[in-house]
Amino acid sequence: MTESALYLLLADAILVAHFLFVVFVVMGLAMIYAGYFMRWRWVRNRWFRLLHLAAIAVVVAQAWAGVVCPLTTWEMALRARAGAETYAGSFIQHWLQSILYYSAPEWVFVLCYTLFGVLVAASWFIVRPGAKLQ
Repeated sequence: MTESALYLLLADAILVAHFLFVVFVVMGLAMIYAGYFMRWRWVRNRWFRLLHLAAIAVVVAQAWAGVVCPLTTWEMALRARAGAETYAGSFIQHWLQSILYYSAPEWVFVLCYTLFGVLVAASWFIVRPGAKLQ
């Protein structure tokens, strides 16, 4: 395997990790609220809920600070080191990037991340972690 192929492989791995992070945050909230109605005990697990809250808190903080996600920065650096254009390349890269990255004014992202963070915070009161089902 050439050095540039290794960098591209690592960049794709970071892209997959980034996608899985987004899935965890979005689907985690959907599962918390679904679990409330379906009476699933696991959605009240304190560790899951803390990890979920921390994940969206990092996203919201980065958005308000105007900081680019470190995973994006790391992925782009690896692609540049491989001599590849950003957002052009492998099958995995093509499809995951079309899902993760889209164009909108910065304030739209800040607003969306903040509102989503509010929904996650509200879930702590609606679907209390560690509370016993009645």
